[in-house]
Amino acid sequence: MGSLKSGIKQARLGAGAQRSRMAFGKPRWRNLLWLAVFFIILLWPIQRFVDSYYLNDLNRRNGQTLDLFVANLLGTLQRYEVLPQILGRLPDVQQALLAPTDQSTLHTTNQLLQHIQQQTGADVIYLMDSQGLTLAASNWNTKRSFVGNSFAFRPYFQGAVQNGRGEFFGLGNISFKRGYYFGSAVYAEGAVIGVIVVKVDLDFTETLWGQTPEQLLVTDKNGVVILTSHADWRFTATRELTAQEQRSVAEHQPYTSISPPRIDLKLQDWLILDKRLDEIGWHVSVLAPRRLINQPVSTAMAVAAASLLAVLLILGLLMQRRRHYLERIAMDAHARHVLEENVRTRTQDLQTLNSRLKQEVLERESAQQELVRAQDELVQAGKLSALGIMSASISHELNQPLAAIRSYTDNAKILLAKQRFVEVQNNLDLVAQLTERMASIISHLRAFARRDRLASEHVALQPAIDDALALTANRQRSLQVEIIRDIPDATLWVEAGETRLRQVLSNLVSNALDALSEKGMPRRIWLNTRREEGWVVFSLRDNGSGFSTEALEQACEPFYTTKTSARGLGLGLAICATLIKALKGRLVFANHPDGGAEVTLYLREIPSTVNLRSSEDRFT
Repeated sequence: MGSLKSGIKQARLGAGAQRSRMAFGKPRWRNLLWLAVFFIILLWPIQRFVDSYYLNDLNRRNGQTLDLFVANLLGTLQRYEVLPQILGRLPDVQQALLAPTDQSTLHTTNQLLQHIQQQTGADVIYLMDSQGLTLAASNWNTKRSFVGNSFAFRPYFQGAVQNGRGEFFGLGNISFKRGYYFGSAVYAEGAVIGVIVVKVDLDFTETLWGQTPEQLLVTDKNGVVILTSHADWRFTATRELTAQEQRSVAEHQPYTSISPPRIDLKLQDWLILDKRLDEIGWHVSVLAPRRLINQPVSTAMAVAAASLLAVLLILGLLMQRRRHYLERIAMDAHARHVLEENVRTRTQDLQTLNSRLKQEVLERESAQQELVRAQDELVQAGKLSALGIMSASISHELNQPLAAIRSYTDNAKILLAKQRFVEVQNNLDLVAQLTERMASIISHLRAFARRDRLASEHVALQPAIDDALALTANRQRSLQVEIIRDIPDATLWVEAGETRLRQVLSNLVSNALDALSEKGMPRRIWLNTRREEGWVVFSLRDNGSGFSTEALEQACEPFYTTKTSARGLGLGLAICATLIKALKGRLVFANHPDGGAEVTLYLREIPSTVNLRSSEDRFT
């Protein structure tokens, strides 16, 4: 009976275990199906996010490209904008309009315009009389010369005659080249006697775009494509021209047709980023093919779908494993084995986690070391940058004394060969003085970097001017520059330092010579001094091209220069301004009414003949 009851009990336990396996081991495929539907729905916001991400990235890159192109285009136009106004004031240009039948005058004007065109890089420069007839042009000796042709129908001529200046973009009816025209009226005794025009070639702006999937599109106020990286789109219309626009095209002839063909462009295939140039009424657009977004989006969605599918498969496998696991739990015979398997599995997971934590610790330590090295490199880079700036300053300020030492040394060699020992001794004394001055200049450069305030003294202005001219005498003679002095014989005493004052005057004379080196003969420099309400005012003027508006605003800023990097670093005027400010003086830059740059130096007048030597001029 006992064995029978035990058998029945075991049979009941076995049946219960079988029912448990059937109840808990049944796979929940319905839940897995709902999860699959949820993942499919989840793909839509993922696609929106991925599409938005790549679209924003593409718009950011195209926006930067668009800004760079617009800046380059406007910079090119602005570089030539004031050129016609300057050329209209040239005597040869006005003389050609006043004597239009004088062939000698016209020939001179043709050569002048040709020379200016070669120097400035403009496409064509030409001069028209008040009726629009071209009298002289930079292409006077070419097959498609503008000379003798009338351009009175062009808006730039009409605008210049009526308002003093005019602008226009169009296709040349003689050269058949696109260009942007700047016209300026030429006046004589307050009346318009002609118009001078500078044509700017914009074809090169298309070549700057390069071979990229994105396309450039520049349209004018009529919606006609004038600049594009796609040759087939050139001079096509983005919309139908109105009757008034067609009459304007027929009158001014900016294109070859008053009804340009419509552009073959499917908007659904392109992503368009545009910018309007209100200054000239143009519209600049960057067209990016949608495939640039569709391809990465498709790839990303394929990866996302594959990942979700992998998750579903893993979940299915986990559910299947759970079913088998419940079956093993239901079987009393396999309980211990299942427990050991679980312990072994968890131990492996812990070991894996421990290994992962160790790897992360090693990676963080390595990242910390990289950060320390990067910080050290940044500190070293800062030191090298400061050393470079100081070296550039020392090189800039020592060039003039070194040039003078070289000149005196060469003269000493010649005099020594001729046994003129007294003059050799004088040259060596001058070299020693210049060496002492170089040491003082280095001290001042260090003071400029630290913004030190050095004591001032009473200094005679005339000898300092003579020294500055002596330092630049060789270059003055090589450039054939005429120095016109209006300086009184009576000594003018000012509050300054001898070395600092000579340094400032030498820089000002050198800058004037640099400006005159780019000008033809004659070359002149005017030096003038005067007293004015407790100030001694020294002015230096040249007959060069003068200061631009930007140069007047930034002349005293360090590293700003209009010269090439081989001729200047933009430190001379910054150092001069700092030295003069330390002496409570002023340095004023302006353009003289008669042309050329004018620099005015205000120094405090000292009504004394006592010259106290300051510490800055002692050789240590």
